[in-house]
Amino acid sequence: MNSCLLHCDAATAAPSTARTSRTAVLAALGVRVLALLAGLLSVAAPAIADLSDVIEQIKPSVVVVGTYQRTRSPQFMMRGTGFVVGDGRHVATNAHVVPDKIDEAAGEVLVILARPPGSSVQQRAARSVALDKMHDLTLLRVDGQALPALKLHDSGKVREGQSVAFTGFPIGAVLGLSPVTHRGIISAVTPIVLPGPNARQLDARVIQRLRRGSFDIYQLDATAYPGNSGGPLYEVVHGEVVGIINMVFVKETKEAVLSKPSGISFAIPVEFLRDLMQEANQ
Repeated sequence: MNSCLLHCDAATAAPSTARTSRTAVLAALGVRVLALLAGLLSVAAPAIADLSDVIEQIKPSVVVVGTYQRTRSPQFMMRGTGFVVGDGRHVATNAHVVPDKIDEAAGEVLVILARPPGSSVQQRAARSVALDKMHDLTLLRVDGQALPALKLHDSGKVREGQSVAFTGFPIGAVLGLSPVTHRGIISAVTPIVLPGPNARQLDARVIQRLRRGSFDIYQLDATAYPGNSGGPLYEVVHGEVVGIINMVFVKETKEAVLSKPSGISFAIPVEFLRDLMQEANQ
């Protein structure tokens, strides 16, 4: 009877031992497969910078655009934001940021304020070298040594829902001309026409532009302020510029934009800036 019991126990234990061995083998294989996949992903995936690192990369290239006149008060008057592109001696901004006329007889000049890495704020003379009224863009040539330029995005279509950020000088000297960053998403890619501010400016060129139709513009869910005009809109992974902040949808009056911002802003796609730079051989 003891032999029978021993025989029966052995017969019963054998399948259990086999199942345990198979489970161990499968578990070991699973661990090896996961390790292999993790290794492949770590090799294939590009390094992704933190937004804080991207902002530090962006800030030295963002400048203040304005005019300077020694005999007036204040001597410097801010007009908007711009950013360095191309060879480091050119700045992109909105066309409406640059005044139509500069009072050169009174000593007024167009300038930018820049803070190169490891340096204090520098004021540099600037002049417009290329203009795209249809897309409200202009390209400025600045004096002095080259500044760090931003890279323009050209590796794929910008999509709705994509995370973006923009850096600029939202309300000018109120914040001490310190660059400020806002983050949001592309809420919509929608066609728009940029006519003049009022019917009196519907001249032949504007009417021709309206007849040519609209172009796509990026609508953002982040709040931009008047001083942000002309600043860079960039994707948050590599800091490549995807657009140029252009305008803010104002609910009531211009004065209300600071106290009652709508939270809806717009940007011109960077492809139009790239075209303008090609015209200027940049």
